[in-house]
Amino acid sequence: MHIHEEQSERHVLSLTVSNEAGILARIAGLFTARGYNIDSLTVADITDDHAISRITIVTNGPPKVIDQIIAQLDRLVPVHKVTDLTDAGPFVERELALVKVAGTGDHRIEALRLADVFRAKVVDTTIESFIFEITGTTEKIDNFVGLMRQVGLVEVGRTGVAGLIRGKEPA
Repeated sequence: MHIHEEQSERHVLSLTVSNEAGILARIAGLFTARGYNIDSLTVADITDDHAISRITIVTNGPPKVIDQIIAQLDRLVPVHKVTDLTDAGPFVERELALVKVAGTGDHRIEALRLADVFRAKVVDTTIESFIFEITGTTEKIDNFVGLMRQVGLVEVGRTGVAGLIRGKEPA
């Protein structure tokens, strides 16, 4: 059986890394070398001295391939720790999106109604458009964007997923 035919699973990986030039390219290269996509990637400085960043990667692949990628990520010198949040237990994930919708009349009213249902916030408005801010799981944002397509979606900007293990201990 070809490796891409195995059951693919969504995984959220959390890495702490030293802030070094080229580390992101090396990490992305591990996925590319196996023909697997990174669905979402976020990077943020997490220490006062800017020495350490957290990288959150969402990918899909067979468990065996994900395990291989994690093992290779662990061996990269600037990588301090790799946690597969999906396998580590309960975790919280969120994404933020800005969603621009244009419309008048009934479409405008429906866009506002849907935004209220999804707890999206209006952060900019003109006579003919809105920009909504929405946070939640990737699935929630996908659903909101899908509904907005029907009432005048113009464009979307997304941050990608950030995730943390639940409880008092760090990942």
